[in-house]
Amino acid sequence: MNQSLSAIVQQLMASPKGLLAADESTKSCCKRFDTLKIACTDESRLQWRQLLCMSPNIELYISGVILYDETIRQQTDSGLTFAEALTKNGIIPGIKVDKGLVEMANFAPQTITEGLDGLAERLTEYYAMGARFTKWRSAFTIGVDLPSPAVVRANMAVMARYAAIVQAAGMVPIVEPEVIYDGDHSLAESGRATELVIKVLFEELAAMKVDLTGLILKTSMVLAGKDAADVSSPQQVADATLKVLNAAVPREVGGIVFLSGGQSPDQASNNLNAIGAIGTQPWPITYSYSRAVQEPALKIWHGNQNNIKKAQLKFAQLLARNSAARNGECA
Repeated sequence: MNQSLSAIVQQLMASPKGLLAADESTKSCCKRFDTLKIACTDESRLQWRQLLCMSPNIELYISGVILYDETIRQQTDSGLTFAEALTKNGIIPGIKVDKGLVEMANFAPQTITEGLDGLAERLTEYYAMGARFTKWRSAFTIGVDLPSPAVVRANMAVMARYAAIVQAAGMVPIVEPEVIYDGDHSLAESGRATELVIKVLFEELAAMKVDLTGLILKTSMVLAGKDAADVSSPQQVADATLKVLNAAVPREVGGIVFLSGGQSPDQASNNLNAIGAIGTQPWPITYSYSRAVQEPALKIWHGNQNNIKKAQLKFAQLLARNSAARNGECA
């Protein structure tokens, strides 16, 4: 057991806090801005991320922030870098290190994640900048014969290699095998796919001798697809999700965080609350949301600096709600 990595995990998973995913690529961020007709520039992205990361009292609800490469290199209005400002506020800076999805040869349109080349060198730089944890995402679509076992295995082998390299650099890896919410798949189909992906992931992590106490799993909840005829209730989501996690995740894992994955803010909070209400699990469980806590604030801000305080107030309300939800205490 690596005591220093385990200590970082414990800080990140401390109740009642969650993690903020502020690691959208420039391309993804611009898509969101374009939808609202917000100019997407270096300055507007900086101001938006500063609105989030420097939000008053964020440290009450957030233990760590996943940053994007652009952001960790920028300075806030205080003259400090984002990593320095977060650390000063008692929040651990993290960094997304994968380089995105590309179609996997012979299996298109299924994808594999790139970014292992030069990873060790990049981690040395990020560590010097103040980052103490990292994130790597892969994505899987549910459909006829999907996801393919070969695609799952290939992605999870890469993810396990990433995790080993990160721990060797003295940082905590977050592994994120996302099962995509889009589609008309059933709750049962979601459960089967999610369990398959997570089980293969931990087989590969074991093969790479990754210290599970110094690792966090970021996973999808188990719920029927967006276009499914039957909408999953919060209790159904909670029961199905915890069934999969207890079947597939080793007890030594340092913590589990949920991605919102396209759920609405209310849906993500209500489902998290139902999971928290079931009670203590073998691992601490919390949230690591992006759009589910950001989208309402983004609409209020709308690129107008005069709206910052109103946007931050809404953001704080969403964080408070999800921090209560992780313990099943959301009204």
